[in-house]
Amino acid sequence: MNKIFLSAAAFLLLCTTTFAQTIDRTHKPAAGPAPAINIGKPQTFVLPNGIKVLVVEDHKLPKVSASLSLDRVPQIEGSKAGVSGLMSAMLNEGTTTRPKAKFDEEVDFIGANVSASAGGGSASALTKYFDKAFGLMADAVLHPAFPSESFDKIKSQAITSLKADEKSAKAISSRVVAALVYGTDHPYGEFETEAKLNGITLDDVKANYKSQFVPNKAYLVFVGDIKLNTAKKLANQYFGSWAKGALDEKPVKTPVNVKTTEIDLVDVPSAVQSEISVTNLVGNTKKNPDYFALIVANQILGGGSNGYLFMNLREKHAYTYGSYSSVGADKYGARFGASASVRNAVTDSAVIQIVNEINRLGNEKATADAIQLVKNTYNGSFAMDLEDKSKIATYALNVETEGLPQDFYQTFLQKINAVSAEDIQRVAKQYFTPGQARIVIVGKASEIAPNLEKLGYKINYFDKYANLVTKTAEAKVAANVNPQTVLDNYIKAIGGNDNVKNIKSLLINTDAAVQGMTLNATIKQMAPNKESMIMSFNGMTVMKSVFDGAAGYNEMQGQKMPLGADDVKKKQEERSIFPEMYYAADKFILAIESTEKVSDKDTYKMKITSPTGNISYKYFDITSGLLLKQEMTVKLPTGQEMSQSSELSDYKPVNGVLMPYTISISAGAQQIDLKVKEVKVNSEVTEADFK
Repeated sequence: MNKIFLSAAAFLLLCTTTFAQTIDRTHKPAAGPAPAINIGKPQTFVLPNGIKVLVVEDHKLPKVSASLSLDRVPQIEGSKAGVSGLMSAMLNEGTTTRPKAKFDEEVDFIGANVSASAGGGSASALTKYFDKAFGLMADAVLHPAFPSESFDKIKSQAITSLKADEKSAKAISSRVVAALVYGTDHPYGEFETEAKLNGITLDDVKANYKSQFVPNKAYLVFVGDIKLNTAKKLANQYFGSWAKGALDEKPVKTPVNVKTTEIDLVDVPSAVQSEISVTNLVGNTKKNPDYFALIVANQILGGGSNGYLFMNLREKHAYTYGSYSSVGADKYGARFGASASVRNAVTDSAVIQIVNEINRLGNEKATADAIQLVKNTYNGSFAMDLEDKSKIATYALNVETEGLPQDFYQTFLQKINAVSAEDIQRVAKQYFTPGQARIVIVGKASEIAPNLEKLGYKINYFDKYANLVTKTAEAKVAANVNPQTVLDNYIKAIGGNDNVKNIKSLLINTDAAVQGMTLNATIKQMAPNKESMIMSFNGMTVMKSVFDGAAGYNEMQGQKMPLGADDVKKKQEERSIFPEMYYAADKFILAIESTEKVSDKDTYKMKITSPTGNISYKYFDITSGLLLKQEMTVKLPTGQEMSQSSELSDYKPVNGVLMPYTISISAGAQQIDLKVKEVKVNSEVTEADFK
């Protein structure tokens, strides 16, 4: 019954990529001169409590924005990691004079944008309403109510979000990369856990607020249709009486790179693809003389669809949907990284190609066309960014907090356009150092480790919380275990032959949250292999799939696409409802390959080869006999292959047969948790459902 959930994953991927734009690379952009940049120089003054105020007047439009920024040295939160995040959310839950509902109503009434966070606050509105909006921002920042009922809700949501990422290779990679590169004793390397969040109290949030929200090292930036005198009046009115406090800022340790390149492997048995990050620390800030050459070099390497990485790993080898790089600028620890999400089968090859492209940038000069394309992009986009008032505020603040020259942004494009091929090659060799990098890979170790070991790098194994672990030895399958006994145990575990054979049809309704919308899937199956599925987002049908045993179609956006001959054969050879009952009769080839962990449970991994050669895998719990996971690979219309898996849990009895009520689907980079709402056996399914 579960193969249809894997079919759903492929359609979900198609639905989310249908509207992807196609880039015309047949014509390169015409080069143009760098536009003149004119950013108004801020007028400044300082409040008695030390807040430095910057005012950038721009009277073209009747709109004003303001931002309060707290320039803090990042600090370790330790056992309370996550407290600042909870505090950020709590600052938007009402004030001592305005409950959240009233606060939000006042903001909406004037059409303003007002928010507060651990880093400060912001407000923007039409000029005639700005006074009111600014006052609301000040109220949120200076007089938060911290209601206990909101705290309980926000903490619960944070824990739920962590749990949702528990099996996400991408989320695990993000956490482990930072922890390994910086160390968990560095503010950029520590991370939240469920235990740490559970240990945070409302008093901890209030204490965090009290220690951070003082005017010391604070900046207030006004941008837009406002005069200096008005800004002075508003700043003094709302922030002038804010009393100074004491900032207890401890120095941040300086992280260092590994001496020689190593592979740091995190085993996620449920991963259907590998998350690769080749990364090293770089000593880079905006004051670095090499800053401009570095950002041009990074753009050439992996800044977009014309980058070396993208053209190699996607266009040339079809390993991934995209491969990119980034380089930071941060006085507390900047990092360079090149990354890709690839199929398990090509993980080692992708690592080789990423390292080759990084080395290529340092070993040979970039072409004039590649360099000019990056410069053209900056010439076109930088001026457009200045239409965003928040950007201007950020630029003005950066000059103050990072000690930049006053003309840093006015001369930005001049310095970008002065970068030479020699500059790019030099900084790439100096800063992008694959000889002292961590190659962090999060994926299914049983499939990717053997080939990674052939690359010649030292391999360290870590768990998903960046703890060093020993390599798990592959468990041997007992001699008396064979595929048929495993299948027999499975049928017995879910209810026995008689109960399973009595199921002639199934109707299953499921829900899932996808990209902020509710996905509903209604699945109908009838023995031996008829099936239909209707998927809808927020009540609107987006996809329908039908197979009547001999023919079928997929329908998206009103367009019907008949199933091809190969798809028909696939559906005909494997029965829809409990195919495990019929593998022997239908001449499937079965083999127990190994034992593996699925959600911390030991399973038998069974390779299933259909009569036409299609291969899939199923994982059966050694103790309970239940099916916990299944995998397959499909070919998309684009020609690329995509690995899919579904983990099955929360089994409940329906008419004497255990059915999974939670199906966690991983397809490409997507992960979707389907929750079964209803299962009906031998009712409300007719032949008409498969027409």
